[in-house]
Amino acid sequence: MKRESAVVRFLYGTLTGRLFLKVLTCPQISRIFGTVLDSRISRPLIPYFINKHQINMSEVEKRKYQSFNDFFKRSLIPGSRTIDPSDDCLISPCDGALRVYELDGQCMVSVKHSRYSMRALLKNARLADSYQGGLCLVFRLRPTDYHHYCYIDRGRIAGRRTISGVLHCVRPVALEKYPVHVRNSREYTVIDSEHFGRIVQMEVGALLVGKISNDKSRRQVERGMEKGYFEFGGSTVIVLLRRGTACIGENILRRSRAGQETEVKQGERIGIRAGV
Repeated sequence: MKRESAVVRFLYGTLTGRLFLKVLTCPQISRIFGTVLDSRISRPLIPYFINKHQINMSEVEKRKYQSFNDFFKRSLIPGSRTIDPSDDCLISPCDGALRVYELDGQCMVSVKHSRYSMRALLKNARLADSYQGGLCLVFRLRPTDYHHYCYIDRGRIAGRRTISGVLHCVRPVALEKYPVHVRNSREYTVIDSEHFGRIVQMEVGALLVGKISNDKSRRQVERGMEKGYFEFGGSTVIVLLRRGTACIGENILRRSRAGQETEVKQGERIGIRAGV
């Protein structure tokens, strides 16, 4: 993984930077920033972004983009991402850097100096407690990643919730300092899935990301069906799995236990249904 940028290290690693954070993490600032990126004056940023991050344009939908955000939430051409065809496979909902946390009896997640509970994350004690001994999968989307995400299994929507908050950066240096996921604005969907029981799929906004765009019109969903997309910035998708429903790939677990992330692509196999 790339080293943290100098700006992020300044914001989260110095006293002066943390004073700036109090302003930058306000949703109002993100909305202002988003308005600029939605306008035509932001178009010159597109080639700069492509060159800086070496975006693979061969997989990007060919059309004229009206603003930077229009390009950032770009679609890919058919066939750029493949959904693993086996129903018994647990797939990644998105491109990103994955880390898996094995939840204890208190349903806690610890990242160095930061620690938070599923109760704080979900704001629903009964739902949170049902994941004791289960798994918390955290997919960190970087600015260069494809920012659309899909459902990981076929199932019925059992509930949805939006939780207001601030908008911290989701890079590792921020996660080590603050319980970012329980402070940031987020949305989650509860799904009674066909192969993995009751799952939670959550989207977490991030620094200068003022918008999570989800399709909320469906009650029945299919594996690999698009769930939504983020606008500008790095963001996070979280998946909660109950105990005994899935087995994660050993390489991913080994790296996660060592505090490392694993790069994954949307639709890629990351585990299998338990008992297979």
